[in-house]
Amino acid sequence: MEIEEVYKKWCESPLFDAHTQNELKAIKENKEEIKDRFYKELEFGTAGLRGIMGAGTNRMNKYTVTKATQGLANFIKKEAGESRGVVIAYDSRNNSKEFSEYAALTLNANGIKTYVFDKLSPTPELSFAVRKLNAIAGIMITASHNPPEYNGYKVYWEDGAQITYPKDKMIIEEVKNVKEYNEIKYIEKKESIKKGLYKTIGSEIDDEYIKEIKKLILNMEAIKNEASKLRIVYTPLNGTGNVLVRRILRELGFENVYVVPEQELPDGNFPTLKYPNPEDPKAFELALKLAEEKNADLVLATDPDADRLGVYAKDNKTGKYIPFTGNMSGLLIAEYELSQRREKNCLPSNGVLIKSIVSSNMAKSIANEYNIQLMEVLTGFKYIGEKIKQFEQTGLHEFIFGYEESYGCLIGTHARDKDAIVAVMALCEAAAYYKTKGMTLCDQMNKMYEKYGYYNEKIISITLEGSGRSRKNKKYYDEPKK
Repeated sequence: MEIEEVYKKWCESPLFDAHTQNELKAIKENKEEIKDRFYKELEFGTAGLRGIMGAGTNRMNKYTVTKATQGLANFIKKEAGESRGVVIAYDSRNNSKEFSEYAALTLNANGIKTYVFDKLSPTPELSFAVRKLNAIAGIMITASHNPPEYNGYKVYWEDGAQITYPKDKMIIEEVKNVKEYNEIKYIEKKESIKKGLYKTIGSEIDDEYIKEIKKLILNMEAIKNEASKLRIVYTPLNGTGNVLVRRILRELGFENVYVVPEQELPDGNFPTLKYPNPEDPKAFELALKLAEEKNADLVLATDPDADRLGVYAKDNKTGKYIPFTGNMSGLLIAEYELSQRREKNCLPSNGVLIKSIVSSNMAKSIANEYNIQLMEVLTGFKYIGEKIKQFEQTGLHEFIFGYEESYGCLIGTHARDKDAIVAVMALCEAAAYYKTKGMTLCDQMNKMYEKYGYYNEKIISITLEGSGRSRKNKKYYDEPKK
């Protein structure tokens, strides 16, 4: 259909509610805006949906969300996964809670049980819950660190990782096969609850998640001795990390945690930021100001769905706060985990360190130092999650740590996606441990450079395989630069 025909249909068809139609009628003179909203369908790809919120086929709204969910439901029914159910979580973005509700009821209308978080929750907790509840799939409503006008919809499979081949292609085909919005099934929430299809989850999953990640601690004695002396500034960037990050730090004894007040509470407008991304130095402006006031040792920021962690650490020699790239923080945690496991004789001989192909090659030197295997995967943490699943199936390897230069890492296998909460825990544990040695994290990072060499970053253009498109990405020299 022509763009104008589709626009007219959305403005007039009883399939679309009055709010949607009023929004569209208000732009009737803006041909460019109409074109942008309707020139294509919002694409459901291997990472699900992501787009600007608003009315139209090329926007994130309840119709595009439920259309995608109907396709997912059709696939789940082919897999006979109705009774196992789908876990659904949402972040602090505008409309996230509503989109989670629409997705749940669409699944319920297809006879598929759902477990919906009763409050906003981080992406890694969604990944954990999928496996904990033995669900067939998971849905995370988030646009991660994108600007405020965006939202998204990520699909996870039963292993707790984002969908990969061949499941991703099969689900995409089912979504494409839902041609019309009148194919989307609907059920009232009251009826869904009565049928036992709509279930809520909350604090019990929080408790299990916290219990599981505490098992990953290697030096509780160091934490007991030093946690109360460390001063930490933290910002959840108005996202989902606030409750669980503060809880794990509090329960471990990190008493001096100062949260940036302007960025503490959930707010999908991200009023102090244009771009709620811990990779962006501007995201740290308020946190660094507070750090100066409190004389903090560490400054930490998690993105809105709490799967990425940004770090600044105070250099006591200069008094300055030093930014850690995703490579720096990831490799520092990797070195800490591996060195402590070796010291405690619990480093498996078949252990594996995994990194994405664009992440620092210092990882090779670290893996060699500890006599474990390094594996490289394509960019996208789902490929690290896919490896964890393969290890479990074959028993040939044991996953220890995985990271990407884009500020995401994972210790342990409680989740199958990057986890900023466990990264905060590990980094603060490392800070406590090195403090017992009279060192800061900056000191330890410099010690690693002296041990492994300095690895320089450069920006190159990478052609994405099979896409014909190119994009800028980070690539690292194979050899350290002295």
